[in-house]
Amino acid sequence: MSLSDFFTPIDLNAIAPKNGYYTSHLGSKISYYADSFPDLDQPADIAIIGVQEDRNATGNPGCALAPNYVREKLYLLNEGAYLTKIVDLGNIRQGETVTDTYFAVKTVVAELLKKDIIPVIIGGGQDLTYAQYLGYETLEQKVDLVVVDSHFDLEDDEFTESIETTSTSYLSKIFLHEPNYLFNYSNLGYQTFFASQDSLRVMEKLYFDVHRLGALSGNIAVAEPTIRNANMISFDVSAIRSADAAANTNATPNGFYGEEACQLCRYAGFNDKLTSIGFYEFNPAYDSNGQTAMLLSQMIWYFIDGVYNRKKDFPLSPKSQYLIYKTSLRHDDHELVFVKSKKSDRWWMQVPYPTGGSKNERFHLVPCRYEDYQTATSGEMPDLWWRTYQKLT
Repeated sequence: MSLSDFFTPIDLNAIAPKNGYYTSHLGSKISYYADSFPDLDQPADIAIIGVQEDRNATGNPGCALAPNYVREKLYLLNEGAYLTKIVDLGNIRQGETVTDTYFAVKTVVAELLKKDIIPVIIGGGQDLTYAQYLGYETLEQKVDLVVVDSHFDLEDDEFTESIETTSTSYLSKIFLHEPNYLFNYSNLGYQTFFASQDSLRVMEKLYFDVHRLGALSGNIAVAEPTIRNANMISFDVSAIRSADAAANTNATPNGFYGEEACQLCRYAGFNDKLTSIGFYEFNPAYDSNGQTAMLLSQMIWYFIDGVYNRKKDFPLSPKSQYLIYKTSLRHDDHELVFVKSKKSDRWWMQVPYPTGGSKNERFHLVPCRYEDYQTATSGEMPDLWWRTYQKLT
């Protein structure tokens, strides 16, 4: 089966301006599926994928129409100071069942990952995150997942494999999926009154990284190391405050500001190890003057800008491009090792594998902040080091 069998072509007449695109517009730069499917054997860095599936989007019917509304705004944005190699594969057909759609997304993501092409998924419900994750199964490597969301999409009452996959329970499916390739889950922007104490206990028990909106608001740089650790990202538009992104039936007054959402996406683009990103739950039926569609298109633009400005300082080689810092804890002979990139001034922390934990490596590198190094130099154990070590154990 060819990948083109999963897609419907783009009707450019429905989204393009009457006078067409300027030569600087992304609409004139992107190779899109209209008459013929893009040749993926030709060099490409990014592939845009629309997914018209909302049957399991809890309380948000209509978000399946999102992809073309976002394209309409995205194609009008200008290319940055680089030459983009972007393909738009069109929209994945809604399957006879939701499971059929998941299979299509999984297959497409897996094939693009094999070709080192970054899928940018425009959904649809956030339950598609589960299908995005399944695309990594063929790689048989551990996955670090970051979700930008005001909620933990867990089923609190019945944490079993029989849980239906919806936009409010897909995370349970990921946690319980076998084989399990999930190494770490991180949440950015959860709001405490939307998080049950049971779900918070689950996060603590599994040593996952969760960050309250209040801890990030006005200090968005705190999120950068978390994003830098991700292989895949899922972004729920309801994590943005309704004044900036109202086009979601689950929108609420509090959330990230539009410019903060764009900064998070730029951090995601900068991440050398990130290989897929999905934007979910945008509902055009509630979009006033196309504001949310424009914000999402700008978020994607910032992601693209980040990708084409990557520093390529991970993995850490050659060693001459890095500075090594060693510290000792106050009440322990244990030595903590930090690594700083000369290219980007970004920091990593070495966390040793427990005895017998890895045959090929002596330590795991986890992105961190300069503040973690300062904590270590004061003789205290950084919380990030301890949580990472527990997961390795």
